[in-house]
Amino acid sequence: MSEEGVGFVGVGRMGGRMARRLIDAGIPLTVFDTSESIMQSFAALGAKTAGSAAAVGSVCEIVITCLPTPAIVYKAALARGGIAEGTRVKIMIDMSTTGAVYAKRIAEGLAPKGITAVDAPVSGGTVGAERGTLAVMVSCSEEILPRIRRVLEVLGKIYHVGRQPGMGQTMKLLNNLLSATAMAIASEAVVMGVKSGLDPQMIVDVINAGTGRNSATADKIPRCVLPRAFNTGFSIELLNKDVRLCLEEADAVGVPMVVGTAVRQLLAITMASEGPNADMTEIVKPLERWAGVTVEKHGV
Repeated sequence: MSEEGVGFVGVGRMGGRMARRLIDAGIPLTVFDTSESIMQSFAALGAKTAGSAAAVGSVCEIVITCLPTPAIVYKAALARGGIAEGTRVKIMIDMSTTGAVYAKRIAEGLAPKGITAVDAPVSGGTVGAERGTLAVMVSCSEEILPRIRRVLEVLGKIYHVGRQPGMGQTMKLLNNLLSATAMAIASEAVVMGVKSGLDPQMIVDVINAGTGRNSATADKIPRCVLPRAFNTGFSIELLNKDVRLCLEEADAVGVPMVVGTAVRQLLAITMASEGPNADMTEIVKPLERWAGVTVEKHGV
């Protein structure tokens, strides 16, 4: 890594937490975000700020992106004022969730500029981003990995899942499909239990002691649903986007997704009823209304 440090484009909910970890680790950071107030907050932490993604790429050889949608990542990389116009950048690490198709397009667009694209999406949420415990799913060559290892190890545990652009993205989509499915089916199970007269806390306690235990019953339902907090920090719109991308990739490689299709239908219903910015755990709400019950801890 060069003495100029690392560039970071997109320092919002997830990216901001990761960027702060890099600052705390003593890595010089140059940031760009469309929010001026966010950039000012990073300037106060000692980071340099830039006026565009291209400006970041003109200062740093390694530039990280963490942005909400594939189209925004593509624009940040290849559109006018994008990273590809930077004069120093050699490696772009995309830690967003874009899917393999976009990852390959971005890699193809950057290659003529002499820039290597690395897809390194993460799992672990905002808590993992703060604690540096993210699962980082990296796809790049063995020659590139040593150049970025120090940076990525600050953020979490590295899983070198492949060499070709898009393989990290595919791994991330599989993870998020399972996460969404766990939340959907666990919500159905708990709503059914409450409708039948069972205590919701007892439901998750028993499930977590048995073979039905999953990420929703172990964490999201007791932490976010029972106290009615709904605060994982991950929106139903973004989860729906990830599941859609996964189903599209499955279709492209000829793999049927019967359960995944049903999960996406419930996500779409939740988006329509609760709004796109609703927390992913609010998938339980339409189920509650249909059943005429509320899943909440007694005494809340």
